[in-house]
Amino acid sequence: MTNRIILNETSYFGRGSREKVAEEIKNRGYNKILVVTDRALIDAEVSQMVTDILDKEEISYFVFDGVKPNPTVTNVHDGLTMAKINNVDAVVAIGGGSVIDTAKAVAVIMTNPEFTDVVSLDGVANTKNKCLPIIAVPTTAGTAAEVTINYVITDERRTKKMVCVDPHDIPEVAIIDPDLMQKMPQGLAASTGMDALTHAMEGYITKAGWLIPDMFHINAMALIYKNLEKAANEKDNEAIEKIGYAQYIAGMGFSNVGLGIVHSMAHSLGAYFDTPHGVANALLLPHVLKFNGIVCPTLYRNMGNAFGLDMENTTDEEAVDKVVEAVRKLSINLGIPQTLREIGVPKEMIPTLAKQAINDACTPGNPRSVTVEDIIKIYEAAF
Repeated sequence: MTNRIILNETSYFGRGSREKVAEEIKNRGYNKILVVTDRALIDAEVSQMVTDILDKEEISYFVFDGVKPNPTVTNVHDGLTMAKINNVDAVVAIGGGSVIDTAKAVAVIMTNPEFTDVVSLDGVANTKNKCLPIIAVPTTAGTAAEVTINYVITDERRTKKMVCVDPHDIPEVAIIDPDLMQKMPQGLAASTGMDALTHAMEGYITKAGWLIPDMFHINAMALIYKNLEKAANEKDNEAIEKIGYAQYIAGMGFSNVGLGIVHSMAHSLGAYFDTPHGVANALLLPHVLKFNGIVCPTLYRNMGNAFGLDMENTTDEEAVDKVVEAVRKLSINLGIPQTLREIGVPKEMIPTLAKQAINDACTPGNPRSVTVEDIIKIYEAAF
């Protein structure tokens, strides 16, 4: 068997590393930049922590701030229009997963115009050209979009979250500056951190798992489990920095092996109810972990050990339950909603959600074979 690893070309880590943005733009010869961000980050004066550097170095740029959480085909078209009108030659994405995902879609279509409809990018798109260069500067610690070959865009017409997988979309440069993550409100820090934990755990037990991604996933989940409460609830500087690195490490893993039905089911919630992705993942994760445990209990022992749990002298079922309860307790301590009822999902929608989830691009990677009926039961358990 041949295993593949794809990672971005250059990454910078550490407080103040955003200063490298201008240097990279100049060294690579880019002249007209599209800055992709969102209005909330501008209002919070987070985006300016990067654009001020561009101003200081007299770098020409245009700002597209029309990205919404769970970005849509319309968002992509709007960003694409601005990119074309201004004839940009590179993109700087300042934001969380929604912003970076939108930037990826825009950058891919700029060099592959046959995909201008956006919806044809759904799944594994057969693009021919590498996307317009992207410098990704995450402001949340969760999605790892800056190091993955994936992005997710909502098709409003079909009420579907499109999982787009394309090695041509990976940013050339990623800049992980914890200073930019410092202003995240508690709820956002908690949900994005749980998103990163889901990436690490789902990536670790996925069917395609192997040595190198396993190494990333185990280390990422250990860092997240031990630091997320301090980062989100206490705003501990060192913990925030560790979570920022951990989510990137998790991305190095899952981008190369895929995920499972936590994400499939979360994508359905996002498409129909605009549920924040991290909240959906966190709510569903314990239930899916319980479902999958029967097929890979040894991996659960390894995850428990990474958390620092005592996994000695436990049966397989006890080992699975220990991990599930540890994740559930962490989620509760972070203030994450624990039921679908709490987030306004009507029970009668569960069959519709399940039918969409079974066809999601992440479903084939789940370690345990799953049916629509199984997914319905998991949703019902989470209700």
